[in-house]
Amino acid sequence: MEASKQYRWGTLVTEIIMVLVALLFLVPFYFLFVNSVKTFGDLLTNSASWPKTFEWHNYSRAWDITNFPSALWNSLVITVVSNVLLALFSAMASYRMVRHNTRFNRFLFMIFVAAMVIPFQSIMIPLVKVTSTLGLMNSIPGLIACYLGFGVPMTVFLFHGFVKSIPLEIEEAATVDGTNIYGTFFRIVVPLMKPMFVTVIILNTLWIWNDYLLPSLVLQSPDLRTIPIATFAFFGQFTKQWDLALPALVLGILPVIVFFLAMQKYIVEGITQGAVKG
Repeated sequence: MEASKQYRWGTLVTEIIMVLVALLFLVPFYFLFVNSVKTFGDLLTNSASWPKTFEWHNYSRAWDITNFPSALWNSLVITVVSNVLLALFSAMASYRMVRHNTRFNRFLFMIFVAAMVIPFQSIMIPLVKVTSTLGLMNSIPGLIACYLGFGVPMTVFLFHGFVKSIPLEIEEAATVDGTNIYGTFFRIVVPLMKPMFVTVIILNTLWIWNDYLLPSLVLQSPDLRTIPIATFAFFGQFTKQWDLALPALVLGILPVIVFFLAMQKYIVEGITQGAVKG
């Protein structure tokens, strides 16, 4: 009985701590929302108070000024296409390097690892020049190509370690049954790599969706602006329109929240499978 009571108290304390931590993480969202429906004057007077009146027209103004539907579409296309290509190419490259452990493939993997430590700021000027020379400036395909170049090293590194943990006997059995290398990869290996696909998609989605610097260098047309670039329009050199910037930020994070809510089942499954496998 005493042990059971201690267990209940321990569980209760743990749950209370978890609730407090969750509330702590929700504090920034509270400030973001309550200030997004205030007038500019109320926002500057007391940013922590509950709004006196809800200025919902802040959202409509931010929607119109940022041309939010266009920015949302551009961000979705860039994020989805970049994610698919990064995951597919990196998974195939990693599989090849692990299963064909030649000297050249080991050297190639070391190049990928070395590329991970190169800061973007050191190569952004040459990148713009190369992109311009190739005729890829001010185009969504050009930006996607840049994301592939910068995202492949880290993604290959993650997949490379995971492929090593997949038993080779499974693939050998598939080969004995007459499955070619493509069937083995897509029908046997790819389903086993689901936990790593989930991890890669989460990391790359957050990176690409929130990125400002690279799109600002490559995309110059107002019609090609992504959500971070469109939101930055409210931050001038001398003035900052917080009453419009905050609603724009809320609109910008809503698609990400919807994405994680919609994919929650698959994210939990992928993480659980990865934990069991580990």
